[in-house]
Amino acid sequence: MPPTPPAVVKAADLLAEAARTGAACPPVRTLFDDGGDLETAYAVQQLNVRRGLDAGRRIVGRKIGLTSPAVQRQLGVDRPDFGALFADMAVPDGGEVPAGRLLQPKVEAEVALVLGRDLPHPACTVVDVLRAVDFALPALEIVDSRVADWDISLVDTVADNASSGLYVLGATPVPLTAVDLRTVSMAMTRGGETVSEGSGTDCLGSPLNAAVWLASALAERDEPLRAGDLVLTGALGPMTPAAPGDTFEARITGLGSVRVVFPTEGDSQ
Repeated sequence: MPPTPPAVVKAADLLAEAARTGAACPPVRTLFDDGGDLETAYAVQQLNVRRGLDAGRRIVGRKIGLTSPAVQRQLGVDRPDFGALFADMAVPDGGEVPAGRLLQPKVEAEVALVLGRDLPHPACTVVDVLRAVDFALPALEIVDSRVADWDISLVDTVADNASSGLYVLGATPVPLTAVDLRTVSMAMTRGGETVSEGSGTDCLGSPLNAAVWLASALAERDEPLRAGDLVLTGALGPMTPAAPGDTFEARITGLGSVRVVFPTEGDSQ
């Protein structure tokens, strides 16, 4: 195995230190000539994922980011990305976000898929995904950035594990035979006030299209999705900043609702 380039190690170190200390770091793109490229960014991500595995963390699936045109406009990017989901990133439905875990969180609502079969082929199709998915759930993804002020390019967010933070899953599995993911509508509230709306078509035309993209991209890297994996398919509408005292709830037609609480300072255990 060739040695890891020093700039990749430095970028991974900066992001890991920001996560550890809670002090955001400068954009890591500045460490690379011409701002770096996508493969370099994924090399940074993979280094910190390996470090997490070495520390005893467990991967339970993947997230797809930047699938909504609204979110792409917010961040000034034009393509999806992906990151790893670890078991310790899960928050129970209706539960509280652990104090001090996140730096600058934002919340988005999306469709989660849980696989019952492997997806090993680089040329994945919608039929492959339909046959592989065991069930769907409503989800809240709490995205976060270790980069100060969310000053991110595509390179920064990919290197930072696709700006992953935490996630919350609804409690009632729904088979795909019972819901058309293209036509679902989503409404997310904060403190009872609607702050984000969208539909299945806002996620690359359908959350299934997003899953096809992810399955193909991972298979090309010899890291295919496997039975039992969780896939967060991407935002159905704009992400919304979160602050202590906020309660978010998303309702997705055909899938139900999911809720999370950001406790006020000193209230979280």
